[in-house]
Amino acid sequence: MFSATAIDMSNKQAFYTELAAQLKALLEGERDSIANAANTAALIYQMVPDLNWAGFYFLASDDELVLGPFQGKPACVRIAVGKGVCGTAVDLGVSMLVKDVHEFPGHIACDAASRSELVVLLRDADGAFGVLDLDSPLPGRFDKEDQAGLERLASIYVAASSFEE
Repeated sequence: MFSATAIDMSNKQAFYTELAAQLKALLEGERDSIANAANTAALIYQMVPDLNWAGFYFLASDDELVLGPFQGKPACVRIAVGKGVCGTAVDLGVSMLVKDVHEFPGHIACDAASRSELVVLLRDADGAFGVLDLDSPLPGRFDKEDQAGLERLASIYVAASSFEE
């Protein structure tokens, strides 16, 4: 059985390298995209400090994201592409780092305690198909090192999972 090991957060690059190794071990041998999303969200929520939400939204159509596995308070179920941080990330085709969500036009507040957000685009050979979304109650919680580390974790999730219907 997998057991997460505490990681020193004083060096973010080393932290995310170790977290990537733990995620690879956790997902090894499992191809189910929903099971892998659930375990990815759980590991991130457990290991990354100062989060109040970590989870996935998947494209249900060209213009709408639907909630996937997550950890944290109940969340918005549907987000239009182009709306909020998640929908804007999909619309623009990029990951988004928002230091203060109160300054983001059109922010969707699923949890009023959230102050900063990091949204990582999920891509496969066919293009974007969803996002990994992290919220924190601390303004400015995320930086470019967090973005790079979470983009690496998202790529591990994508590589480990099968998205065939």
